[in-house]
Amino acid sequence: MARKRPAGSTAALSAEVTFRAGCGHSWRLASSAPDLAYTALEFPACVTCPHRVDSDGGGSFCTLRPEHGQHPFAVLAGLDLPD
Repeated sequence: MARKRPAGSTAALSAEVTFRAGCGHSWRLASSAPDLAYTALEFPACVTCPHRVDSDGGGSFCTLRPEHGQHPFAVLAGLDLPD
């Protein structure tokens, strides 16, 4: 039997989405997040991967984005900046 969510819960059920790293590894997860941080970095190529982010004061991670999602900076392509 399925458990009921507590009253006042704002968490929504999310459909499964395929998240892909820049290197091509992918994971199918239930999430509505626009991107995720992969912190395990357990693949041998993670050590020298150009998609790896080494943050100041935090751990290293790789950004996972929805497989068919728009690039996070795509909206900037439409900007008309004055000279």
